[in-house]
Amino acid sequence: MQQFAGGNERFIRRYEYEDSWVIAADIGLSEDEIDVDIVGSTAIVVADTGDHVTETEFELPASGDVDVDVRNGVLTITIQK
Repeated sequence: MQQFAGGNERFIRRYEYEDSWVIAADIGLSEDEIDVDIVGSTAIVVADTGDHVTETEFELPASGDVDVDVRNGVLTITIQK
């Protein structure tokens, strides 16, 4: 799956592996500017750049053990199957 995330044409991709799903989003922000909450199979992403706050929700392929990482402007959510 590949999607554009709004008018800024940032990518969101989902990869399926044998033991996990990985959601990767090019957000262009640092870890300090992003807060991610997982509620069931929904990810809630809040971006706070100091002068602007944006909230986005999207469905994950499943609920389960989740790992969230932000590195070099890329948000990665890994869900274990």
